[in-house]
Amino acid sequence: MSYIYCAIILGVIGFQVALILGAPWGRITQGGQVDGPLPRSGRIIAAVSIAILVGMALAILSADGCWPGWPSWTGWAVVAMNAVMMVLNWITPSTAERKLWGPITTVILVLALTVHWL
Repeated sequence: MSYIYCAIILGVIGFQVALILGAPWGRITQGGQVDGPLPRSGRIIAAVSIAILVGMALAILSADGCWPGWPSWTGWAVVAMNAVMMVLNWITPSTAERKLWGPITTVILVLALTVHWL
C-alpha cells in the first residue's frame, strides 16, 4: 500500500511542479482564488508543498518498513496531516478544487491508514 500511496503523492508533486512552472490551474488549488497561473506567493507555497509531500511519502514508506530510520510516530503524523488535507479539500469554496482534490485526498488518507493497520 505504501507504494500506491507514494505513486499518488508523486502525481501530486508533479501537479505542484506544473503550478510552479506556470500551469493555469489556480482554480483547482490553494482555495481556488486565482484564475490562471498562481502568483509568486502561490508558487512558493507549491514549492514548500513539494518538500512536505516528499517527507510524507518517506514517513509512510518508513511506517511500512520500506525506508529505514524514521521514528514510527512520523507515519501517524502523516495520517493526521492527510486527514486535515482531506477535510480542507472537501470544505474549500472552490467547487472545481473540491471535485478534484476531495476524492484524491480521501484515497490518500485511506492508504495511509491502511499502511498502519495492515
